[in-house]
Amino acid sequence: MLVCGQQFGSEVIQRINATVDGDPAISRRALSLKVCEWLDWRASNGKLKDMSCRVAMLRLHQQGLIKLPTSPGSELFKTAGQPDKPLRVIGDICCDLKSLGSVELIRIRSAESKPSRVWNELMDRYHYLGNGPLCGAQMRYLIQSDRYGWLGGLAFSAAAWRVKARDQWIGWSEGTRRKNLDKVVCNSRFLILPQVKVPHLASHVLSLCVKKLPQDWVERYGVKPVLLESFVEASRFKGTSYRAANWQHVGSTTGRGRQDRERSYSVPIKDIYIFPLSKNAREILCCDESAKEVNSVRTIKEEVKDWPEEEFGDAELGDQRLTKRLVQIVRDFSARPQASVPQACQSRAKTKAAYRFFDHPDISMDKILDPHYEGTLARASKEDVVLAVQDTTTLNYSAHPATENLGLIGYNPKKGIGLILHDTMAFNSEGTPLGLLDVQCWARDPKDFGKKRRRHNLAIEQKESHKWLVSYRKVAEAQKRCPRTTFVSVGDREADVYELFDLALSDSSAPKLLIRAMQNRAVAESQNHLWGQLQRQERCAVLDVHVPRRGKRPNRVAKVEVRFAKVTLLPPQGKKKLKKIKIWAVLASEVDCPEGSESLEWMLLTTCEVSTADEAVRMVDWYRSRWGIEVYHRTIKSGCKIEERQLGQADRIEACLAVDMVVAWRVYHLTRLGREVPDVPCMVFFEEAEWKALSVYFSQNPIPPESPPRLMEMVRMVATLGGFLGRKGDGDPGTKSIWLGLQRLDDITSMWKIMNCQYVPYLPIPPVFSNPGYG
Repeated sequence: MLVCGQQFGSEVIQRINATVDGDPAISRRALSLKVCEWLDWRASNGKLKDMSCRVAMLRLHQQGLIKLPTSPGSELFKTAGQPDKPLRVIGDICCDLKSLGSVELIRIRSAESKPSRVWNELMDRYHYLGNGPLCGAQMRYLIQSDRYGWLGGLAFSAAAWRVKARDQWIGWSEGTRRKNLDKVVCNSRFLILPQVKVPHLASHVLSLCVKKLPQDWVERYGVKPVLLESFVEASRFKGTSYRAANWQHVGSTTGRGRQDRERSYSVPIKDIYIFPLSKNAREILCCDESAKEVNSVRTIKEEVKDWPEEEFGDAELGDQRLTKRLVQIVRDFSARPQASVPQACQSRAKTKAAYRFFDHPDISMDKILDPHYEGTLARASKEDVVLAVQDTTTLNYSAHPATENLGLIGYNPKKGIGLILHDTMAFNSEGTPLGLLDVQCWARDPKDFGKKRRRHNLAIEQKESHKWLVSYRKVAEAQKRCPRTTFVSVGDREADVYELFDLALSDSSAPKLLIRAMQNRAVAESQNHLWGQLQRQERCAVLDVHVPRRGKRPNRVAKVEVRFAKVTLLPPQGKKKLKKIKIWAVLASEVDCPEGSESLEWMLLTTCEVSTADEAVRMVDWYRSRWGIEVYHRTIKSGCKIEERQLGQADRIEACLAVDMVVAWRVYHLTRLGREVPDVPCMVFFEEAEWKALSVYFSQNPIPPESPPRLMEMVRMVATLGGFLGRKGDGDPGTKSIWLGLQRLDDITSMWKIMNCQYVPYLPIPPVFSNPGYG
């Protein structure tokens, strides 16, 4: 069991209980020190993680797994001693910063020292939060003027465990967040005495902290912080001092505190500010030095029964019971993709368990998807080229207006509420989806509506377009762990962000980038802009591009001419700090477009070298795979009915969405796999009971065939259950007929198992089979 980032096996739990039974008078601190030694649980400076161990043991105690010795009560934790005399109140100070003389930070080294008592009284008297408690690791300072004395105080403490806006800015995974969270430090108290009215003092003090804190933190805890964070109560303060000190505003909290396990949202909304202490803070925080190169063959436990257990059996949710429940929910949802939660779970008990799971405080979208991400990397490591396609879609919950913590999703504030979903799906070069690499989901702040013009003055980290950089960094992590595979990040016109190209070219080992251009950017080669420069190039190839049906527009085949050139793009106006970028451009423009149809034109920008016509055509072929993620989004919405989920809160919807997204991938994976490898035995995807039951159903012969059908034959049978007719002009089955057919297949298989056991006892009970090779 994983508790507070540490594994507690059955042997350790038994040893803890035996120690308490053998010595009932042992203190909790003495017990925690013993446990730390058994587990070799130490901080970066080599000290035992005593407090973390005590928190972990308390959780185990609350779950009934261990029995802790009786606590001595709170008397031992009262502050020792009081100030020798009441704190002298200073008079009003109204001057400029220079008149204060030397302003310095006085580090408090001991809780029993006089500076500590001064700090406590200042906070109790003047700070609305008082002097504590401060959580976890901490560092306190007094602000002193050599002319006027104490001016205020600060405190830094352990970072918040999970903050959505901060985590999205960093772009780390659940695993790297657990490993590197100690490199983030929270500014949890900041006080300038109300009688001190000195312009620029607060921002000056914050700049002193940036210089002094890192070394002091390393000295005390052995960890060098790379990012500072602070939370400013929006109803009380504007955050002016933080902005003046170059702290970045990255979003707001939702109103949940550290201890809000019941999701009461009773804490005031706070603005989130961060300050990177290193230029590559994100790379440091997203780096997992312990992450190993991905093995193309996942280690599957012998007792694994089916694909949900294979995909999610290693989920680290802090309690094995939660992992088992997740596997069961995925199993139920995949059997009936379009069903509501009660219909999918098929019983009152399992339905209540599913709702409790989605509402559990320890459950999040990232935790659910982490094992799936690992599975995606295992599948991707078998490929030479993986196309990581990014796209954004909206989830509309206007039909469920009582759902809490939703945001606006359209351009009219009265016409839509819901969530924004930005995901990255990995495809092989044939277009078969391998799984998700990154998912970001958020609700827009209603206060930001109508302020689109101000985005030009914001840093990229403060814009919604930062999502493209976050997903690209996740692809970069995948590239490091799959060095034999070439990853190409693919995006549509919305991804035409100059900072994204700058990031992709900053490291030669980074993933490749393929983006459809939206901006007609200036180029350094001539007075022309991008389009003019490419239109002057000679045509190098002509090819046919299939344009899928969209709305009332029918599908058709477009004849396009291809041109390419290497260009140097100039940075946009207002971003002169960014450097010029050298990149390859490929223009695919349609000729002889039918009347009434929109002409197809793709201006593609890529970091892949394009020096021949074949390479230019390859870029066009790779970009065509982007349509696959639109099919996937349609599968999530229409196939898994995610927009019809009635769960009351956005957090619950996100947890449910994580399950539905993997189920939708599985449906799409089957649809494409039947086309890519049609002749392999169907047992690479289906259980033995499934193919036997379906063969009996279609043949109307109670005795199933001895050998399994081919995968494509099985896919067509499933699609036929979903309404696929298989006429000459119908082509291959699509995702809709597959997800409808899978629901009927589950019922047919269940009846087959019952009848096979009850009325044909001489036949063996069909075993469950799962081949890890195809996910």
